Amino acid sequence: MLEQKNDNLHELADGQKPESNSNAVVPTDKEKALDSITASNAEEGEDLASYEESNIPTVNYEKLDLEKLTKELHKLIKNYKVTAIKDHVEDIKKEFYTKYNDLVDEKKEAFFDENPDANESDFQYILPIKTDFDKYYDEYRVAKNAYFKQLQNNLNVNLEKRLSIIEKLKQLIENEHNGDTLKQLGELREEWKTAGPIPKDKYNHVWNNYHFHVERFYDQLHLDRESRDLDFKYNLEQKQKLIARAEELLENDDIIKSFRELQTLHRIWKEEIGPVDRDIREQIWDQFSEITKQLHDKREILFEQLRSVERENLALKVAIISEIDILSKQKITNHNQWQKEIAKVEELRQRFFSIGKVPLDNNEQVWDLFKLATRNFNSNKNAYYKELKKEQQDNYAKKLALIKRAQELKDSEDFAKVTPIMKKIQDDWKLIGHVPRKYSDQLWADFKEACNSYFDRYHAIKNKESAVELDAYNRKKEYLDLLKGFQLSGDHKTDLGEIKNHINNWKSIGAVPANKRFIEGKFNKILDVLFDKLSLSKRETEAVKFNNRLESILETNDKRKLQNEALFIQRKIEEINSSIIQLENNLAYIHNATDDNPFVKEVKKSIEKQRDDLKIWEDKLTQIRNI
Repeated sequence: MLEQKNDNLHELADGQKPESNSNAVVPTDKEKALDSITASNAEEGEDLASYEESNIPTVNYEKLDLEKLTKELHKLIKNYKVTAIKDHVEDIKKEFYTKYNDLVDEKKEAFFDENPDANESDFQYILPIKTDFDKYYDEYRVAKNAYFKQLQNNLNVNLEKRLSIIEKLKQLIENEHNGDTLKQLGELREEWKTAGPIPKDKYNHVWNNYHFHVERFYDQLHLDRESRDLDFKYNLEQKQKLIARAEELLENDDIIKSFRELQTLHRIWKEEIGPVDRDIREQIWDQFSEITKQLHDKREILFEQLRSVERENLALKVAIISEIDILSKQKITNHNQWQKEIAKVEELRQRFFSIGKVPLDNNEQVWDLFKLATRNFNSNKNAYYKELKKEQQDNYAKKLALIKRAQELKDSEDFAKVTPIMKKIQDDWKLIGHVPRKYSDQLWADFKEACNSYFDRYHAIKNKESAVELDAYNRKKEYLDLLKGFQLSGDHKTDLGEIKNHINNWKSIGAVPANKRFIEGKFNKILDVLFDKLSLSKRETEAVKFNNRLESILETNDKRKLQNEALFIQRKIEEINSSIIQLENNLAYIHNATDDNPFVKEVKKSIEKQRDDLKIWEDKLTQIRNI
């Protein structure tokens, strides 16, 4: 079916046209141009608001989705007169219901794929945007009906006025002419100008009748030839101005706008300017008609170009339909490949909607083919995923278990222990595949709520801690600048007390962010310089520093950390003792181990250093044991 329809469309896309009736009477080009002007003026005469339509921005409604189409309809109803938006509204309505019905078909197909035992009455699909659209369209329809009902009454009243004017004109011709005859004609012509629009099917006949009697009046006027000639002269000048303006319009690049103005010129020619001398009537009308034909020809060329673009659009859309048709016939056996093909079809769909209009005669057929190709693709896709339904049910159970676990942990205060577990739960969630569509949104909402509940509290506490630590860093930075200017007094005891006081002040400020801990090293370097200036022994210096470290550990109230520190010191003591024993054993193997032997001196010096270090580490162990 799709192939047969595609063949038909390809013929159209290649420019083939149906045969025409060769026996039909073909009007001349000039008659076509004049008829086009007359028909347009008749229609616009009936609907005076139609000029407003040219001011409505052009929109490609095929590109808009349901929500944007609804907004566009509302905007038109709100900002323009009902007669100006008629064609726009009908185009929007057609696009909306085409896309809406197609969406309903897709939803119905997906529903029965998931529920094969369901009945037709079980399927329910309500789209809120359609309710809005129908409300706006009903508002437009009511306004349109009211307008056209009133318009029809006005048109009929105006028709009676114009027919009455023609009857008065006839009587003026038949009565005896006198000096007031031209004045009376002028009054009738003014009445005619203000009589208002009439039904378009009466327009040409009524105008011709009026114009015939006006010319007849002038042709039979004998009494005031001078006034008649002056009127002829004035009318000729006005019509020549219209001809001059029409010639200018020929040079205008905006052909549509020029043709619009030409319609106005024709209306003025017919409605507002009287006849000219009989000898030049045909000549001047032919001159005006020829210009009209030339501008009409330019407009036809433009329209042909637009039609050519529509035919090109047709060919592009047919090509896209063919691509989707090919994709619908592929044998796909894995989820990832299906996702790629789905993305391709979606991209083709977007390209299809981005292409402009096609010839009106082909529009419905193209849309039907497009729907058929996409429906075939979706049917194959749904058949594949139907086989995955059991896997999706398993995935559903796995995700329920993760949600339950996350909900159990979401109120925990043990962030150190629970945070890695929650992160693993999130990672596990990502590894689980699809679940049935009807559960997907609710599962994700429940999982997201549990995770967010936990991590929002976690990040709030972390952010609060970070703010405190950052403040501590800024205060330590200021204190560091202050400490750089500290000078020793020279009194050993006083200076040592001051240094210890600075250490206590520094610790009291608190911890800093992990990425700012380099400031602790800067502080320790300043301490080293100060201790060097105090000329303390290494043992005393290490005792002060270690006491500072111990107090930091105690502030954390972490017994395990204190135990680890004690174990580390014990291992250092064992290493040093082993090293001293090894050095003393080395001395025992040396012959002639006199005190002036350079090697002996070096070993004894090393043993002495190790013993000094041993005392320092033993002091540290004593401090911990005292605690």
